[in-house]
This record gives sequence, structure tokens and C-alpha cells, in this order.
Amino acid sequence: MILIGGRKVDFDWLLDMVAGVSWAKLQSIILNPEKFISLDISTDELEVIWKSHLKDQTPLQYLISKCPWRDVELEVSAEALIPRQETEFLIDIALKKIINFDSGRWADLGTGSGAIAVSLAKSLPNWNGYATDISNEALELAKRNLKAIVPNANVRFSLGDWWEPLKRWRGRFDLVLSNPPYIPSYLVEELEPVVKNHEPIIALDGGEDGMNASRKIILGALNGLAKGGWLILEHHYDQSEKITSFMKNIGMEEVSFEKDLSGIKRYAICRRK
Repeated sequence: MILIGGRKVDFDWLLDMVAGVSWAKLQSIILNPEKFISLDISTDELEVIWKSHLKDQTPLQYLISKCPWRDVELEVSAEALIPRQETEFLIDIALKKIINFDSGRWADLGTGSGAIAVSLAKSLPNWNGYATDISNEALELAKRNLKAIVPNANVRFSLGDWWEPLKRWRGRFDLVLSNPPYIPSYLVEELEPVVKNHEPIIALDGGEDGMNASRKIILGALNGLAKGGWLILEHHYDQSEKITSFMKNIGMEEVSFEKDLSGIKRYAICRRK
């Protein structure tokens, strides 16, 4: 099998995810070139996937229909954004904020593949969970992931725009997380083809300044959160000051931010009075 083109890091990822060849195994081959290893799939199958990826830059995650997320493996499809490593930190931040809560009510607004909902359901088994999305196809994907990974979780899925499907429980949420679309419209065309040509634009385009959805979510938190409830929001690399200022201006308390692995302010945090 001779493969030309593409990024080595992507091919290494593919070997790990579908062929069962981890980075450690790859290193052992480099050190012992005469060593043979077995693959979980045939080299022909591997070649077909890689060539499909190179042909039109289709994300490998979509081609193999799965993606690692924290300590689980999620089903993914073109109906929802591919979960990113940066978003995993939303869970870590959230769990620190509610460490003294024995139970409560959480919501994942714009759940997509259900990555956040799955992690919250696993980490907070005594809580009631709610996940919303404007795409019915994304909700069905999220439901499948939850059923496969946390089958006995108490999570309700609702179709609709951000807070809108949760009116019945207004003022009763102790924790709300969201990774909304936050790319400014004028930057969408500058994204890599692997992203802009395949992932749902509705999950990427955040409007003129990238903050349309973020403002809706923050304003909705005024009535949606319980007293003392937390909102944690992922945002674009240059939106931290604007978003945290907006949170303060509408009366939120304990407004702060957290940085991602690259040291960029990526997560805005606030609490209802």
C-alpha cells in the first residue's frame, strides 16, 4: 500500500482509530523495522478511507463515523459539528463549579452530537439533564450516543432554539453549558476546506460579530438559571472581553474566564444572583 498526500498526523490518527495501531505501536515499528503488526482492517479498506479523505477533504471522523471524546467514543455524522478537544474543558470547568452539589438540573444548549450531554450524564448521575438543538437530525444522533454510552441516564432531548424548548423549567437550572456557533460570518469562508465544506454551517456561523447565539444564551440565563446557577460558554479566541462585559452589564455575578490549552481565553463563566 502506497499512500501519497495528506498530513501524517491525520494518517496516524486513522491508524489508531480504525486499524488498532496506536502511536506506541508506530514507535515500536520505527525502532524495529523488521517487526510485523496486525491491522484491525485490511490495507485495501484503509486505502479507500484515506483516498476519500484526500479527494474532497472529507473529515476522517465522518468517514469512519466516530470520534474520541474525553473517555468515550462518540458516533459522529455530517448532521453535527465534530467535537473538539477544546470543548472537553467545559466539562472540567463545570464539575469544579458544582463540586458541592449533590443533585441538580443541567442543560446542554445546542447539543449537536451530544458530547457535552454524554459527559455530564456520566459525571452527574443524580442530576436531571436536558439537551436542546435546532436540528432534529442532530438530536437523533445525540440520543444514540447517550443510549450507547449512558443508557440509564435521566436526560430529556428537546427540539428548538437554545432556551426556547426549556420554558417549562425556567428558573430551575443549576448548570448550563453551551458551545454555540461563534465564528464571525466573514471568517467562515477562510476556514479550512475540511471544516467549511463539510461541517454544518449552522453550527459554525455566529453572525456578523460571531456573538449572535452567545448573546441569546446569556440573556436567556437571566430567567433560565436558578438562583446561584452557573452558565459556562465557549467562544471565539477574541471574544472574551466582549462576552464577559456583556455578562456583567446584564447583572450576572462571579463573571470570569478560563483559558484553553494554548493559553487563549476560550470560556466565559457567570452566575445568576
